[in-house]
Amino acid sequence: MKKLLLATASLALTAGGAFADEVKLGISLGFTGPLESMSPAMAQGAELAMKEVSDSGKFMSGSTVVGVRGDSTCVDSAAAAATVEKLITADGVKGIVGGMCSGETTASLQNVAMPKGVVMISPSATSPALSTLEDNGLFFRTSPSDARQGEVMTDEIMEHGIKSVALTYTNNDYGKGLADSFAAAFEAKGGKVTINAAHDDGKPDYSAEVAALASAGGEALVIAGYVDQGGSGILRGALDTGAFSTFVFPDGMVGGKLEADFGKEINGSFGQMPSSEGEGKDKFLAAAKAAGFDGTGVYSGEAYDAAALIMLAMAAANSTDPAVYKAKVMDVANAPGEKILPGELGKALELIAEGKDIDYQGASSVELIGAGESAGTFREIEIKNDKIETVKYR
Repeated sequence: MKKLLLATASLALTAGGAFADEVKLGISLGFTGPLESMSPAMAQGAELAMKEVSDSGKFMSGSTVVGVRGDSTCVDSAAAAATVEKLITADGVKGIVGGMCSGETTASLQNVAMPKGVVMISPSATSPALSTLEDNGLFFRTSPSDARQGEVMTDEIMEHGIKSVALTYTNNDYGKGLADSFAAAFEAKGGKVTINAAHDDGKPDYSAEVAALASAGGEALVIAGYVDQGGSGILRGALDTGAFSTFVFPDGMVGGKLEADFGKEINGSFGQMPSSEGEGKDKFLAAAKAAGFDGTGVYSGEAYDAAALIMLAMAAANSTDPAVYKAKVMDVANAPGEKILPGELGKALELIAEGKDIDYQGASSVELIGAGESAGTFREIEIKNDKIETVKYR
């Protein structure tokens, strides 16, 4: 009889939703492919936020949150869509941190997430085209558009006294979007782009591409590519032939592999990546260190923020249903409300439960504008003494 009563009580709690459960969030990143060296720290950033919320015991009647990793490959749209399909239908995730690269993110969103009504928050898909893409209110990003990165890169180059550059970009949505945004901004300020040429990833030899860039000339070479793929191939070819001595590196090139493989050869070169400074970033770096990973990795903080926003929106909506909580993402991300930093997710959940507003700042000084993308701060870097060093934030 006692067992029957317990079972009946359990069913009643389940039906009413007032019970502790396990909520799954997908993490769709390029664990293989041209940015595979960046993905682990990004996934760990997202998982850090999930653990923080779970450990607080204050999420959805004590529910825990677990991440389910899936490989988007970064460049294979069909594979990325299949990964997101599996995360949603087989694994039962209620939201997705991802995708990673712009093309596969677009495919996953349009072909899978939108038809199935699941929220995606990308920490790193930066194509300007995503700003105007129809998304049914399901897509957000904690990284700024490359329209902004093109302007920042233009200012850096001009401040270095460089008036002409050759430009090569990886032949996909990310590369073309960034290249076009930069070229327009640079030329609008009086700069000259001597050549604006695509390169394909995965080639064993880039001598033809480097020859074309060298022939066009320029005071520096802008490589809007991937450090784990063709971008490194272009850089190696340019260094070996002496075609260029100064290089400009957008976010896809700024990583540990750049420093490890080329540090001694590219001193004086520079670039930028979305990042922030201040108390929020410092708190995230300390938490990451305590968790055993390097929080300085590109987009690691943005991944923490993406996961945090999904969970806080769920709490604000008192629902894990994406159709319900999607309307709360902008609310928890922006003022008015008490500012929330990394390590304060439990506090945020308490405030939400009390009916109070929060203004999630997170690791990357989150402020969502437009249809739900980061306004964006950039970390300017320069290679000095064979190492990537921070110059300032813009």
